[in-house]
Amino acid sequence: MRTLKHLFDNNFRWASQIKEKNPDFFSHLSSQQAPEYLWIGCSDSRVPANEIVDLPPGEVFVHRNIANVVVHTDLNCLSVIQYAVDVLRVKHIIVCGHYGCGGIKAAMEGQEHGLIDNWLRHIKDVYRFNADKLRGLNGDEKLDLLCELNVIEQVINVCNSTIVQNAWERGAKLAVHAWVYSIEDGILKDLQTSISSIEQLKENQGAS
Repeated sequence: MRTLKHLFDNNFRWASQIKEKNPDFFSHLSSQQAPEYLWIGCSDSRVPANEIVDLPPGEVFVHRNIANVVVHTDLNCLSVIQYAVDVLRVKHIIVCGHYGCGGIKAAMEGQEHGLIDNWLRHIKDVYRFNADKLRGLNGDEKLDLLCELNVIEQVINVCNSTIVQNAWERGAKLAVHAWVYSIEDGILKDLQTSISSIEQLKENQGAS
């Protein structure tokens, strides 16, 4: 039986190093979870949420899927959002995509990829909504822009959820942000879309 012993060895070494630096780290970590941030990101293994923003375990509540898509029929994603907003009382929801995203690239291609094509349909819709902005761009430019436009579209989807709208109606201080990450240099980019009220949501939807 293959037990992946090297990963257990890595884990033991990691935990030992943490306890050597801070003997109470895990006892404090296990006593509560009170993150201020919900991160909705891509499943890509090169985009680890905590490491990108240099925060320790316990500081970021995370949901990841292919191409960081938020769909109103995805009970997994919606459950994460509701737990983060209603139970953890996070103050910020960050939707973070990344340049060179394989899911975005696959959605742009005219090839069949199997079951995942049903998921990528949501990104194809983003492409269709923004056809005028994408027209005339070369391949890399089009991919980069679609990565950004997809993030902004998912922020709008988060804000249109009953979870977030109910939170705003009860006066919660909750903001939803659009970011994109460059794997090539490790730098985050703010897409200048940050929504913290129903009024701001209407303004952003009107501008899109």
